[in-house]
Amino acid sequence: MNTKVKEVLTSVLERFREGNVPEAVAYSLYPTPDIPSAKWSLINRMLMFFGGTTDARGYRQWQQVNRYVKKGSNALYILVPLIKKVEDSGEEKQTLYGFGCKPVFRVEDTDGESLEYENIELPDLPLIDRARQWGISVRAVPGRYRFNGIYLTDRKEIALATPEEKVFFHELSHAGHEKVKGRLIDGQDALQEIVAEFCAAVLCKLVGKQQSDTLGNSYRYIERYAEKIKLSPYSACLKVISETEKVLNLILNGSAEDKEDTNQIAA
Repeated sequence: MNTKVKEVLTSVLERFREGNVPEAVAYSLYPTPDIPSAKWSLINRMLMFFGGTTDARGYRQWQQVNRYVKKGSNALYILVPLIKKVEDSGEEKQTLYGFGCKPVFRVEDTDGESLEYENIELPDLPLIDRARQWGISVRAVPGRYRFNGIYLTDRKEIALATPEEKVFFHELSHAGHEKVKGRLIDGQDALQEIVAEFCAAVLCKLVGKQQSDTLGNSYRYIERYAEKIKLSPYSACLKVISETEKVLNLILNGSAEDKEDTNQIAA
């Protein structure tokens, strides 16, 4: 095996040992659609995440957008398939015979013209101070790909690709649920998603500033996850009502126990 390929694969295996892979997978689903890495394999997007960036490109790719790699910058390495042409029964076919490595550079290690994408500007989100109190940073990420928001538990970070308050409330509710329940199940567990969306809908009613109606979208979201566990939306919400109440009390009051001043917040 190529030495550099072995080093790259070893680095991924080390992340498995450290338990960082689920977070990397989640974050790797967040590339901006119009950049080269959006077309990379999942493992290469994970390698980019491990390198501490959300945009990495080859030297010439940066030149094509009038950006230049800073002197002394170290490359990241991604895996590329090695293809050769062979003849089979008189026909020429392409065959994979291994993998090599390609150097790419982080956007943070380049200078030059501004890129086409820009980070969204987040508004003054209600309850953002609660996230900060819990040591959770809230940041915008460029573009929309598969998710509008994500809570990265190991990083203690909420990443948002939209300024919509309900998306922030949903991810904040995941963080609150984690505090109530302990470590959450990795991935999109149906009951966890229902708790988060149920909480988000309530928070929109209590403290949200946006006037747009979000209940219809919340119902469809809950309905979709309820179907996965063979429950009606009503039954699914009843199943998680106790945990939902604890999460809401924690977010609104700083305690999972109910307090009399809850209504004052909504006033």
